[in-house]
Amino acid sequence: MSAVQIRTQSINKTILDEKILYEFKNSLRGKIITVKDDDYDKLRKVWNGLIDKHPALIVLCAGAADVITSVNFAREQNILLSVRGGGHNVAGRAVCDDGIVIDLSCMRGIRVDPVNQTVTVQAGATLGDIDHETYTFGLAVPFGLVSKTGIAGLCLHGGAGWLTRKYGLTLDNLLSVDIVTSDGKMRRASESENPDLFWAIRGGGGNFGIVTSFEFRAYPIPSKVWFAGPIYPVSEAKKVLRFAANYMKEAPEELSLIATFWNAPEVPKVPLEYQGSSIIMLLGCYHGQFDKGPEIITPLREIAESIADLSEPMRFIDLQKFLDDDYPDGMLYYWKSAYLRQLDDEVYDIMIDYANKRPSKRSNIDIWYGSGAINRVPSEKTAFARRDIKYMLAMEANWTDPEQSEANISWARNCFEDMQRFTSGSYLNFPGFMEDGDKLLQGAYENNFKRLQAVKAKYDPKNLFH
Repeated sequence: MSAVQIRTQSINKTILDEKILYEFKNSLRGKIITVKDDDYDKLRKVWNGLIDKHPALIVLCAGAADVITSVNFAREQNILLSVRGGGHNVAGRAVCDDGIVIDLSCMRGIRVDPVNQTVTVQAGATLGDIDHETYTFGLAVPFGLVSKTGIAGLCLHGGAGWLTRKYGLTLDNLLSVDIVTSDGKMRRASESENPDLFWAIRGGGGNFGIVTSFEFRAYPIPSKVWFAGPIYPVSEAKKVLRFAANYMKEAPEELSLIATFWNAPEVPKVPLEYQGSSIIMLLGCYHGQFDKGPEIITPLREIAESIADLSEPMRFIDLQKFLDDDYPDGMLYYWKSAYLRQLDDEVYDIMIDYANKRPSKRSNIDIWYGSGAINRVPSEKTAFARRDIKYMLAMEANWTDPEQSEANISWARNCFEDMQRFTSGSYLNFPGFMEDGDKLLQGAYENNFKRLQAVKAKYDPKNLFH
């Protein structure tokens, strides 16, 4: 293996000579990939095609021992590093320019304990991997909405999806982790072991160490759930949003709902003349008693005259894949988010205005209706402090033409800024490129921020994990 120029933690560059790299390579069970390898370009890419970074080294870890070895190597050589799980983070934090990527994507082992209703998952697993295993036992863990999402990034900053109102965020259902800290030690963190570290990683993200394994609580899920998918013309948006807000105040927690400004999908159930037109769509899941499903979702289907209705019973594992085709690998993405303090006509007017100005038909503006289990956890219980959430606003710029990047990013940023007077804080899984920096962190962590800094200083005093 030839010598490699690589970036240090202080952003300078240094040379790793052949001897150092040879010894590192021989200490691993996995592989080291450099720019000279045929699969380098494939492996440096992540889900978001807007991210175009060129690491000096990619370490494909075969197991926890490789992670420990790689952390020790990066620390001893003072190398800039990043950590890749599923590579699905919209900000592209999984890869770095000229540094080392510790890649966990080969570590996808899963073990389900159906008696105790727990699931142990390696950090490279995707939501689809886990759903495939748990569904066999009639179980599910509260996750996100796209099956290719990696479990690590999703969990460490939150994790919201169809089961959140009933069972909480993904991180609320985390029982323990195995985590490699900056000193190269493997630690177990739970309520009883290293509880300060366990508190921090539940919302504090991945800059305390590298989690190699997660243990989750799982819940019984019906063989089929009810999907609500009425599609209304955008001219009915206010009527739909007013009804949805009122309905969700009293709705059972087994019902989750997202209202989205989008374009009508090109599927057989949507009349040809409406396909691609601007719409307001409700996306809901009722996972309670099956025979009550029609009664629960029917009011959402009768708010106004719909142009189509995709509502139907389906397997939960299929619902988890329902949106996959709309978020393909390699498309260009820029997402912002904000927690709404209120829902009223003034908010709706701005949403409608920006929905009508979307540069790309693939882009959308969403309202996630919260409350329920997430609000019952004290704000100091986990690093994820925003336990007051009732509504989350997501501005998703999704496009394919690189020449349209500036227009699409500006659209999402401008909408985010115009909504600031109605919002408080952001969901850090939809952070743009973290360009708002301290403002985003303060808004997300509030009174927990200083405690997070103290845990960071204890476990990663030299900031190996940025």
